[in-house]
Amino acid sequence: MATGNAMLGEREEQAQSAGKTPDFPRPAYGWYTVGVLLLAYTLSFVDRMILSLLVAPIRAALDISDTQVSLLIGLAFALFYTLLGLPIAWIADRWNRRNLILVGVALWSVMTAGCGFAGSYASLFLARMGVGVGEAALSPAAYSMLSDTFPRNRLARAMAVYSIGVPLGSGVAMILGSFVVQAVLAAPMVDLPLIGPVEAWRTIFLWVAAPGILVCLMLLTLREPVRQGIRRAVAPSDAPAAPGFLAHLKSQRASLGALFGGMSLIGLVMYGVIAWVPTFFARTYAMEVSQAGLWFGLIMAIGGAAGLVFGGTLADRWFGRGVADAHLRVMRLSILLGGPPLLAAVLMPGAPLAFTMLALAFPMLTMHGVGTVALQFITPNKYRARVTALYFFVVNLTGLGFGPMLMALLTDHLFGYDGALRYSIALVTGIALPLAAIILTSGFRAFARDLAKASAPAGA
Repeated sequence: MATGNAMLGEREEQAQSAGKTPDFPRPAYGWYTVGVLLLAYTLSFVDRMILSLLVAPIRAALDISDTQVSLLIGLAFALFYTLLGLPIAWIADRWNRRNLILVGVALWSVMTAGCGFAGSYASLFLARMGVGVGEAALSPAAYSMLSDTFPRNRLARAMAVYSIGVPLGSGVAMILGSFVVQAVLAAPMVDLPLIGPVEAWRTIFLWVAAPGILVCLMLLTLREPVRQGIRRAVAPSDAPAAPGFLAHLKSQRASLGALFGGMSLIGLVMYGVIAWVPTFFARTYAMEVSQAGLWFGLIMAIGGAAGLVFGGTLADRWFGRGVADAHLRVMRLSILLGGPPLLAAVLMPGAPLAFTMLALAFPMLTMHGVGTVALQFITPNKYRARVTALYFFVVNLTGLGFGPMLMALLTDHLFGYDGALRYSIALVTGIALPLAAIILTSGFRAFARDLAKASAPAGA
């Protein structure tokens, strides 16, 4: 097994050269593809998070409640983002993935701009739904494209760089948020050409939507990659019958269960922390939320990016040395190294020490991003986009849907006072991350077995 895994990337490239299927693209072009997709992913996170930074002016302009705002931030986006990801991924497994992403970027950019022109709560809700629908087209198709652009021994690094869009986009949104309130207060009205005076907060949506035009033009320079691993030379009557999608999921329930379960619990903590850390600094250390958001945004953007690249490089190295379950081991390592400083951060006596602990935690915790690479390794090409979409459906619904809410419920109903937010974060972190490590460990053997089956030649 060790020798086979160590030579896996070389065997893939030799097989591609010897057969009818073209080789993987040149490395330079492959990394250009990663760069364009990374830009799209970063923009998607800025566009999805920007509304949460404009709560006060939106409430004042539309005369709506906190509950209505929370529906705009959460349900309107997350529900359609997660649910429509599955049928859109079905399309990605059958259609041109580059074009699908291009349509998605165009749609979410138009809908983000539409948020700025919304004159009522209903129209703003519909625009947020459109942002979620557009963004649902990106990641399943992007991961599938990258799996056909890089051989396995370089795939983790490529996907890690693409995944930098998560901390980078979140960090950029946080950093922008530290200046948004001041800018809106300084210029409550802005004159737009052909439109006239509008409220300043509305122009923020236009500014963050505008880069979507550039991303669409850059996507046109990409080619749809050849779907690797699909045997076209076998006569239909001789081809082995492929299992259906549900049968495939059932056959890999142990390894997929470990990946889905472990990553969902990690997401529960990460989404909760991202949502509440600025407020934690305000309540615990009497710090301005905008200032806390600025520093936390820098930690996410820089530390998160570094952790993703390091995690991808480490997984590639271990996998190349014959560690079949390398990616799950890197995910567990991210918890073991990043969990303790994250837990310590919310219990520190002062803000400087808390920021120091967060700066230590985030590069380690973001190493878990290699989980999506593990999915591609054990999933047939014809199902990759759908399995990835299902993965994001479970992880995002658990993390984005319940992480922030769980910490808020503990603060309100278990501890009973606002200052206990730090203990709510600590409690969720202290339970969810160790449980995630146990679940991932339980899947090591099953994942190695499924990987060997996926890598076996036809008829073996």
